[in-house]
Amino acid sequence: MSTDNPTTSADETDADPEFDAAELQALRERVEELEGAMADLDDGDDRKKMTIVATQGSFDMAYPPLILASTAAAFGWDVVVFHTFWGLDILHEENSKDLKLSAVGNPNVPVPNAVAALPGMDTMATKMMQKKIDENGTATIEELIDLSLESGVDLQACQMTIELMDYDEDDFYDGVTTGVGAATALQHMAESDIQLLV
Repeated sequence: MSTDNPTTSADETDADPEFDAAELQALRERVEELEGAMADLDDGDDRKKMTIVATQGSFDMAYPPLILASTAAAFGWDVVVFHTFWGLDILHEENSKDLKLSAVGNPNVPVPNAVAALPGMDTMATKMMQKKIDENGTATIEELIDLSLESGVDLQACQMTIELMDYDEDDFYDGVTTGVGAATALQHMAESDIQLLV
């Protein structure tokens, strides 16, 4: 009695009777092509991405986007802050030095709105906040802009707003990206893990 088994090739056992050899080879080539395309799409950059849209240019609202951006960059994130409308004044070298904190409607200003609306109240509220910042050793807006730029944050100035406000591109801090349109900002938002509107 013989215990020999008939030998079969790997191709014969793996072959599906519904595919002929040419179809199977074409399928393998297509899989290799798709794997190559996927490898090309994966740029190997696993960094988190964050986009912040800064729309407000008051003294107190200049801090949140800059603090969040510089902190995220310290964690190695790819960060863009798109400044548009009044938020553009944060990046404007001259205007950023004169941002005001609004006393009207501000829950942290302990006076009624009728009093807060009096002339000089915004200046007083701003000076009170600046005093707190100085006493606490908190970075200034200019220092946060420098820190953000040094950390690789892309601080962008909206081109449409530059034209609307009749600003010149030279009016902004060195290192600020000017001439950015909404389409570019939207593209980065679409690719971001986190999107914030401030």
